Amino acid sequence: MSVEDKPLNFLEQIIKKDLEEGVHQQVVTRFPPEPNGYLHIGHAKAICLNFGLAETFEGACNLRFDDTNPAKEEMAYVEAIKSDVEWLGFKWSGEIRYASRYFDTLYQWAQHLIREGNAYVCDLTADQAREYRGTLTDAGRNSPYRDRPAEESLDLLERMKNGEFDEGSKALRAKIDMASGNINLRDPILYRIRKQAHHQTGTEWCIYPTYDFAHGQEDAIEGVTHSICTLEFADHRPLYDWFIQHLPVPTKPKQYEFGRLNLNYTVTSKRKLKQLVDEKHVDGWDDPRMPTVAGFRRRGYTPASIRKFCDMIGVTKSDGVVDVAMLEHAIRDDLDKNAPRAMCVLHPLKVVLTNYDAQKVELLTAPGHPNRDDLPTRELPFGRELYIDVEDFREEANKKYKRLVIGKRVRLRNAYIIEADEAIKNDAGDIIAVHARIIENTVGNDPADGIKAKGVIQWVAAHDCAEFTVNLYDRLFTEASPDSGGKDFLESINPESLTIVANCKGEKGLLQACLGEGYQFEREGYFCRDTGSTALVFNRTIGLRDSWAKMDQK
Repeated sequence: MSVEDKPLNFLEQIIKKDLEEGVHQQVVTRFPPEPNGYLHIGHAKAICLNFGLAETFEGACNLRFDDTNPAKEEMAYVEAIKSDVEWLGFKWSGEIRYASRYFDTLYQWAQHLIREGNAYVCDLTADQAREYRGTLTDAGRNSPYRDRPAEESLDLLERMKNGEFDEGSKALRAKIDMASGNINLRDPILYRIRKQAHHQTGTEWCIYPTYDFAHGQEDAIEGVTHSICTLEFADHRPLYDWFIQHLPVPTKPKQYEFGRLNLNYTVTSKRKLKQLVDEKHVDGWDDPRMPTVAGFRRRGYTPASIRKFCDMIGVTKSDGVVDVAMLEHAIRDDLDKNAPRAMCVLHPLKVVLTNYDAQKVELLTAPGHPNRDDLPTRELPFGRELYIDVEDFREEANKKYKRLVIGKRVRLRNAYIIEADEAIKNDAGDIIAVHARIIENTVGNDPADGIKAKGVIQWVAAHDCAEFTVNLYDRLFTEASPDSGGKDFLESINPESLTIVANCKGEKGLLQACLGEGYQFEREGYFCRDTGSTALVFNRTIGLRDSWAKMDQK
């Protein structure tokens, strides 16, 4: 669909107008993550938006790491972010960019601000600077170092760069307006002393630029035309523009803000996500319960489902909370259409077919997908002993129960109709097996005696099946707003967010499942082979139905 064939969101309208009026010849956007954690679902929206705008208008989108804080950044995060962007199906323009590659230029521009009387080195401590800054209702006060001569500030900045001063003893600040109603304009910090090695520049620098000082200038260096941020940066836009106006930048980008993605039953604060990892409430950044792109990927979500979800929620100028059920609908819809089918028995109960030859083995067939002729059929070995799920058998039951009951018939999916005769129990009275009989000539046919089966159940052959472990994942939090109102979000962790079921039985074809390959386990839900295990393990991606819907209505 071309840009002319669909309704345009407000950002698309802006870009279309700029191109039509010749303000820009080509649109250039960027995705600028800080490499201090894994990307989460909110970042996925930003990725789809920035790369999507570039695709729509045949422009370019840069991948740039805003790596200005070495204390929290790691190369492992850089590699994880690159992998996530590629997995979502996007390709960045040219080489990967880093803020750290511009450190020399940014330092020269800091010197330029000092020479022009627009910056100074300040000796206030952090506590003193906070006191001088004022509040949202009270104006700030000028630093006693605000009128320091430019030559002195230039000298001190160079000595800061050379490591002559302790961390926190000095900072370079812009000279703007300490009485501004926008607190971001009250002489913001441009450089801090941080004697820490950087993952890109090593120990070359002892001072690092702040995000606010670096971000807009990076955009200008790269020729970004539309710098798209979430709404929390709206108050920073006047500062973004101030730097662009007061520096000899090669281009003049503009910042635009959109509403960030907030999901219920989810936290997306990097600090809180890191806390979940560090305190081992989850098994890592890619734990399938985490709202990270890596977590969704390992759980079995597809790139198409996440992109579809981001398209469904749209782009707005205001923040709001999106129901996580929309995301779950997107993956159900995708997998329902595309995931091959298989039978799985989570809690096996043996069935012995007493009238079936113990030496006989049949190969039955089943479709790979009920609506996809392009998917190959499955071979289903059939023998005297089978496994069904314990929930699919009762000695006695009312008419509403449509599964196997003593003296009643049920169809084995894609196979025979059987009738149960006897429950075999151990000394404790637990049922350990069921004796049953097949009704002859009922593969694909109704029985000749006219007595039809009451239901259909899943099964696998005991003599030729796959055995594996299943991780049943559910939502990580029990409350829709786990961190609202100052609540401790850890108190809302769902104790049943992971249930591990061992010794599951499945079709033998599952032995050949590739890492990350997804299936619908008929009647159980959607599952994929776990990429984090060398053993045969399947993760539940999502159930067939929304089990939370009734709870959310209470």
